[in-house]
Amino acid sequence: MRHILIVGATSAIAEATARIFAHDGDRLYLVARNRDRLDAMASDLKTRGATQVETKDLDANDTEKHRELITQAEAALGGLDTILIAHGTLSDQKACEASFDETLKELQTNCLSVISLLTHVTNRFEEQKHGTIVVISSVAGDRGRQSNYVYGTAKAAVTTFMQGLRNRLYRSGVTVITIKPGFVDTPMTASFRKSKLWASPEKIGDGIYRAVQMKKDVVYLPQFWKLIMQAIRLIPESFFKKMKL
Repeated sequence: MRHILIVGATSAIAEATARIFAHDGDRLYLVARNRDRLDAMASDLKTRGATQVETKDLDANDTEKHRELITQAEAALGGLDTILIAHGTLSDQKACEASFDETLKELQTNCLSVISLLTHVTNRFEEQKHGTIVVISSVAGDRGRQSNYVYGTAKAAVTTFMQGLRNRLYRSGVTVITIKPGFVDTPMTASFRKSKLWASPEKIGDGIYRAVQMKKDVVYLPQFWKLIMQAIRLIPESFFKKMKL
């Protein structure tokens, strides 16, 4: 039985993943901003088999409360061995281009708040010599593109930070998993035109669960995105800068 803290729990991907954890009878501590959504989700997860579900409404950008959050989750669940960080926003690239304040806001949500949570939970897991850290990054962080380079910058920073943690924690028995989804059909992307490259939150949630079970390092979801991004990274900059991506 796992004792799992999920930050950004009401996101479509996090909810799909939590349902699989619930089926295993895990203990869950859910964190998000929307109290009504949290309550509805908690009720659903209990019917799906979760041994315990606790909730807390908190804006992940309130970094001053992160240390306390880790402590509260550990106390409520009778231990803490897994964290899934799944909160984030899909940046308005044009707004960020016009305003540094908008860029900073997006970096705060998609990068700095994540790093704050990771700093606190890493120290806790390193001390106890076990645990699993899972963070949802993105394929957007693999190469800067004109259509979303602010979002991509945040995700690239998170990915690099996770690489460092993985190297640091290897001898401590702590698993560090970076999840890199491609296009996912969620409420956040409802206005986008969909194609065969798009995946459901349930498919991504299943991939996250399997990554936790197998103690993976970096996982592209769906897996074909690994090949796509390998090809994109190989394009010389002299050609890449001329492409409209």
